[in-house]
Amino acid sequence: MNHIYYSENLSILKTLKSDSVNLVYIDPPFNTGKIQSIHGNSYKDKFQSLDLYLDFLRARVEELYRILKDTGSFYFHIDYRYVHYCKVMIDEIFGIENFMNEIIWAYDYGGRSKKKWSAKHDNILFYVKNNKKYYFNYENVERLPYLAPNLVTPEKRERGKTYTDVWWNTIVHTTGKERVNYPTQKPVEIIKRIIKVSCPEGGVVLDAFAGSGTTGQACLDLGGTTKYKFILIDSNEDAINVMRDL
Repeated sequence: MNHIYYSENLSILKTLKSDSVNLVYIDPPFNTGKIQSIHGNSYKDKFQSLDLYLDFLRARVEELYRILKDTGSFYFHIDYRYVHYCKVMIDEIFGIENFMNEIIWAYDYGGRSKKKWSAKHDNILFYVKNNKKYYFNYENVERLPYLAPNLVTPEKRERGKTYTDVWWNTIVHTTGKERVNYPTQKPVEIIKRIIKVSCPEGGVVLDAFAGSGTTGQACLDLGGTTKYKFILIDSNEDAINVMRDL
């Protein structure tokens, strides 16, 4: 059964059973110092200090680690501003030996800076709870055409190549069909890619910063209520109103 909680996430996380979730994906506040807003839906993305920001994240990651099954995976979505601080913090909780990848989600849309190299990527830190027994379904890794198809055999050309730790994918366009008018909405294809590889069928996916509800939508797209179950948590009324349509 799927659950959507309208609540401050830490209080809900403390009530969830240990070792009960197969996959955690979170897209927490990036601490951009701004009010993120679109079409009347908004949330505050600002903390008073770096220490307070990291303390906020640490308390929640510690609970998510407890809730995660021994075979489970944890994906932490952030950007260039604080990814380095966040990685050190998560290394302390999960153990650096359980860090698997830093996935770069690259996109090419929006304005260009005239003062520095334009930032056109997000970072997704991929951890597992136990690197000796985690679930990773390689057969479900999507395949891409080779950039130089004439340099490989016909068999490889037909099969295509698997994704690496760099994912090119457009953002959710402001006028696109996928848009649900919630700020910082992430593409459903990104979340589906993660679920297909890192969650077994019948498993539970948890998103403690659910926002636009993309994680729940990805689960539904991949098989309705029977193939993947989800738990979504958000304290923003605008987010809950958006998620009512899932």
